[in-house]
Amino acid sequence: MKAVLFEKFQSAPKLVTVDDPTPEPHGVVLRVAATGVCRSDWHGWMGHDSDIDLPHVPGHELAGVVEAVGNDVTKWKVGDKVTVPFICGCGSCSECHSGNQQVCLQQEQPGFTHWGSFAEYVGIHQADLNLVGLPETMNFATAASLGCRFATSFRAVVDQGKVSAGQWVAVHGCGGVGLSAVMIASACGANVIGVDLDPAKLTLAKELGAVTVLNGREAGVPEAIREITRGGAHVSLDALGHPSTMTNSILCLRSRGKHVQVGLMLGEHAAPTVPMPKIVGQEIELLGSHGMQAHRYGAMLDLVASGKLDPARLVGEQISLADAPQALMEMDKFRSVGATVITRF
Repeated sequence: MKAVLFEKFQSAPKLVTVDDPTPEPHGVVLRVAATGVCRSDWHGWMGHDSDIDLPHVPGHELAGVVEAVGNDVTKWKVGDKVTVPFICGCGSCSECHSGNQQVCLQQEQPGFTHWGSFAEYVGIHQADLNLVGLPETMNFATAASLGCRFATSFRAVVDQGKVSAGQWVAVHGCGGVGLSAVMIASACGANVIGVDLDPAKLTLAKELGAVTVLNGREAGVPEAIREITRGGAHVSLDALGHPSTMTNSILCLRSRGKHVQVGLMLGEHAAPTVPMPKIVGQEIELLGSHGMQAHRYGAMLDLVASGKLDPARLVGEQISLADAPQALMEMDKFRSVGATVITRF
C-alpha cells in the first residue's frame, strides 16, 4: 500500500510503498477514504509523543470502509462504513469498564501507538468497542473531521464544560477544534465569543454562531471578554494549546467559572505557569478534555442528523496523500481555515 512515512523526527516524511496491514483477532483493517491532517500529527512528527516508534506512519482522524475483519470481531463486517475515536480503549481496564475509554489506562491511538491513517489501509484494534458506524448520507471528508476535532470539542463543551443556554462561552483559538466548539456551544444556546489572530477564522466563527469575536492582536483579551460579558465567561476553552491562550482563558472567567483545556501543550510548553491567585480566590475549575468515547458518538450524530450541527462546514482544503508531507510539516503555521483532509489516495 502507499503510505506517508518518516524515519526520523523532524525530517521530511516521504510517500512510500509498505506492506498492507492484517487485522488483529480483535481488530479490523479499514480502507481509508479520508483522513484529517491535525496539529497532533505535527506534535508526533516533532518528537513530542513518547509512544511513537520509528519508522512511523502518522494519521489519527479517519473514516473508511471495513476491508478485513479479525476472527473475534462480532459487530462489524466487510463493507461497513465507519469512523473511530482517536483514542481506542482496551476494553478491560477500570476506566473502560466505567465507560471512560477516552482515558483508558492502556489506550491505543492509531498514528501514535501504531501506524496510522496517512495510508491506503489502517489497522484498528478492539473493533467491537471502538468503531462507530456512519450514516450513509455523511461523506467521508466530514466523517474524518469528526474523530479528533469535532468529537473532542463536543465532549469538551457538552460533557466537561456542561454548557447550557444563556451562558457566555469563550473559545480561544479558532482552528478546527475551536470552530467546532463555537458551533456546538452555539447549538447549546450559549453566547459564544471567538478569539483568534486570523481575521478569516474570526469571520468563519461568526458565521458558525459566535455572537462576537476578538482579534488577539488588537485587544486585551481577558479584559475585553469580562467587559462584553459583564463579569466574565461562565465557560472558557483553550482550543489551541499555548501558555498565552491558556492564561487568557483562565483570566477571562467570572467567579466559579470553568476553564477547559482542549489544546495539547507539549514540548517546551508542557509545564506552563498558571494564574493560581485567580484560581483559588475565585474558585475557578480547571478541566482537561481528551477525545470522546465511541459510545457517545450517537448523541453527536443525532444532532448532526437533525441539522443542529453541520460539521461539513468545517471541512477546509481537500488534498492528496502525496500532498500530506508538506501539509503535515506546515501545521504549526496555522494557515488553513477549517480542517485539511486527505481524500485522494
